[in-house]
Order: sequence, then structure tokens, then C-alpha cells
Amino acid sequence: MREPTVASLMTREVISADVDSPFKDLVRLLEDNGISAVPVLDGGYPVGVVSEADLLPKEEFRGGTEEAPGVFARSAVKHRWEQASGLTARDIMTTPVKSVAPDLAASAAARELAAAGVRRLFVMDDDGALVGVLSRRDLLKLFLREDDELKTVIRDEIFGRMLWVDPFSVEVEVSEGVVTMRGQLERQSEVEIAGHLVRALPGVVDVLNELRPEWNDTTHTRQTTILG
Repeated sequence: MREPTVASLMTREVISADVDSPFKDLVRLLEDNGISAVPVLDGGYPVGVVSEADLLPKEEFRGGTEEAPGVFARSAVKHRWEQASGLTARDIMTTPVKSVAPDLAASAAARELAAAGVRRLFVMDDDGALVGVLSRRDLLKLFLREDDELKTVIRDEIFGRMLWVDPFSVEVEVSEGVVTMRGQLERQSEVEIAGHLVRALPGVVDVLNELRPEWNDTTHTRQTTILG
């Protein structure tokens, strides 16, 4: 099974700003479109990002009553001070752009988001052109897969095609994304592989693996099934 890629989840129509966009136009762009950040383009290529946080220093340091940061002030404080006097996107934007490739796997993109501590990643092709944006919300949509769809994929794809097991020889239940598997497989290794594959399936919230093996091929000890 192929994992969903960034390209299959991203938003393709991206609201953007030009490097010379005035401060007030940037505020309107965010407000009118109900978004919290926009990529800044120079000649069609992303060079930075303007977010609500990048615009707030204009209010934070309103009136110039605050003293300029000292030599030993943190770089983030100095950056906000400089943003407060910015007039265009070029002056205010944060660089570099946090980006991903469209063919990156969804799980890898989630790790990139977590590591970068951002709400979104801009998707750029091999030439550096902007082709989409991937947000946390886009990734979370994977968990909206219907239970019946997950059940069918688990039964037909994982058991039937990948493990070569009669799909109807095991019981699969899915409730709110939580998968419960019961029944008997030939080997312990198959039980473990089935659990791993189902847990890795996009949209699965948790797995209760109650499958039992006929024999444990990981220790070479045969198990006896007792019918009552």
C-alpha cells in the first residue's frame, strides 16, 4: 500500500503576496481570506512568509516608546523590532520558507511540521516554484476516513493481498478509527506483521490486535488450540 503524499493532500490554490506588497494590503489579505499567513513571492518564487505574528510588532512597538533592543538582546526580539518599522512584505517577512516536495509521504511531512514548529509547509517543485500549501488540518483530514472504508482496506488489501490470508477467516471491526482484529493466523510473525501494517494505515486511530497464531515461529514452539 502506498502512503498518501503531500500532493494528494495539499491545497493547490495558494493565496500569496508580492515582496513589494504594502503592510495594510498584507493585513487585508489575511483578514479577507481567513488565513493566518501567506507566502511572499519574488518573480513567482517563494522567498519568505508573512504571518499574523510578523505583523503584530507594528502594534507591539506602537509609538516608538519602547527602547531599541540592546546588543545582547535575543535575535527574535531584534527581528520583531525591525519588523515594527517595516512597510512592505520584504521588510516584514520571515525567511527561509519552510517547504516540502510534493512527493513526500504524509507521515514524513507531519514530522517536518512538528520539527519546524509551524502550522503549514509550502510545497515547491524541483524548480523551486510554489505548487501548493500543506497545513496541519490537511494532514488531520486523513482521520476522517470512514470506518467501513478502513475495514475494506484492511480485509482486502492487508489480509487478502499482502498476507495471502482468506479475508473472511479473520474478524475485523472498526469503530471511530479503532481497529479490533480477532481470529487465528498460521504464524506469530504474521500476527505481528498484520498489527504493524494496520497501525501504519492512514486514518487508523489505534489497533487492538487479538489475533492468535497456530504456532510461534519466532521461538519455534508450537501452540495448541483448545476448542471448548
